[in-house]
Amino acid sequence: MLEAEAKLRVQDDVLGKKFELVWSYILEIENMANPFEERRNAIADWREHAIIMVTENHTILKKAKSLSAIGLRNKDALHISCAIFSECSYFLTTDNKILNKNNQIEGIMIIDPIAFIKEEYL
Repeated sequence: MLEAEAKLRVQDDVLGKKFELVWSYILEIENMANPFEERRNAIADWREHAIIMVTENHTILKKAKSLSAIGLRNKDALHISCAIFSECSYFLTTDNKILNKNNQIEGIMIIDPIAFIKEEYL
């Protein structure tokens, strides 16, 4: 319940321009493969609020390969690599497999929405 509330708070703050959202080609690919139309459309609606649209390039692929080498799944590595390339300060996720790799990833803070809210507001 707290996780959902934290996620909604972050979304509200993105809409209020307190935080900036980055959209990536890998997010687009994954979302297009979502079999649930309502969810797919709800996620796609966030693209209009993104300040940057990251497209695939050699730098992203190279970083993703190094992230995969530490045990991240390929798509997760691509998501994080896009965020690092975009110079994002944070990568928010609820995936424990990603969160547990935070201390092995340089250039970005991997954090869950609840911890992010605590860090930003308390």
